[in-house]
Amino acid sequence: MLIPRQPVPALQVDTLDHGRHELAADAPERFSLVVFYRGLHCPICAKYLLELGRLLPDFEKRGVKVIAVSSDGAERAREMAAKVNAPALRFGYGLTLANAREWGLYLSTSRGKTSIGIDEPALFSEPGVFIVRPDGTLYYGAVQTMPFARPHFDELLAAIDFAISKDYPRAASTPGRFEPGI
Repeated sequence: MLIPRQPVPALQVDTLDHGRHELAADAPERFSLVVFYRGLHCPICAKYLLELGRLLPDFEKRGVKVIAVSSDGAERAREMAAKVNAPALRFGYGLTLANAREWGLYLSTSRGKTSIGIDEPALFSEPGVFIVRPDGTLYYGAVQTMPFARPHFDELLAAIDFAISKDYPRAASTPGRFEPGI
């Protein structure tokens, strides 16, 4: 289980157009946003990533580096990137299922072809969204057991604005201790 203000697991994946991605070396100004998606077979993921691509400049303005990651191989990741058509969005691929489990992601088995006629992989990870501090500790995390009911990116932007403006939770707070103040 991941714990806020504690280190997140390692994340190292190849990307389509941005070389090898290593979360520990990402060096964001404020946060890294890691969006795990199910894969090419998921039409809800495509819609979700379209929204992420549209809002990518807003995240970047706030000092947030963004990556979308799946266990798909390069070819399927390239097809998803073409659907999303957001050239600046980093698409990571080849996430191992063991690494997905380290992040607390749920795994699902294939049910064959999806509603859009694409075969699901035999085993794949379900969605998760994580905001990670530059020091590699968890700030925010959400995981789903199904493709729907994910965090809205506009709400995450508002939360990031609040966190930045209020230094929330306060930087000097004790790790692992909840500090009220909203």
